[in-house]
Amino acid sequence: GNQSSAKMFGAELSNGKLCNAKLYSSSVSSTELSSADMSDANLSGANLYRANLAGADISRANLSDASLFGADLSHVNLSSARLRGTNLSRAKLSDANLSGANLSGAKLSGANLSGANLSSANLSHAKLSGANLSSADLSGAKLSDANLRGVDLTGANLYYANLTNAKLSDAKLY
Repeated sequence: GNQSSAKMFGAELSNGKLCNAKLYSSSVSSTELSSADMSDANLSGANLYRANLAGADISRANLSDASLFGADLSHVNLSSARLRGTNLSRAKLSDANLSGANLSGAKLSGANLSGANLSSANLSHAKLSGANLSSADLSGAKLSDANLRGVDLTGANLYYANLTNAKLSDAKLY
């Protein structure tokens, strides 16, 4: 379905099929989308403020410049998703699959990424201050010029991660 600029505040769409949907610049804040299939969807610029997307498949989707502030994205599949410049501040991303995702310039301050798979993800210029990355897999991730101030990296896998010019002051490394 092509629903560009749709408004779905508080809608119930859990387990829904929205694959290949075009919802760019839409407002779906506080919407229930848990376990929905949104793979390959275009959600660029969408407002998903505090939406519940827990367990959803959002792989290969375009969420560039979208707002997911405070959204529940725990156990979500965001592999190979485009999240460039996306606001994920205070989002719950524990145990999420973000492998190969492009998060360059994304805002992840205060986000919970504990146990998340960020292998080979591009987090260059991302703002991760105060984020929880404990036990996260960051192997092969690009974190150049990222703001990692005050980040919890306890038990995180940083094997072959690129941390060139990353800001790590007050980061918890063990």
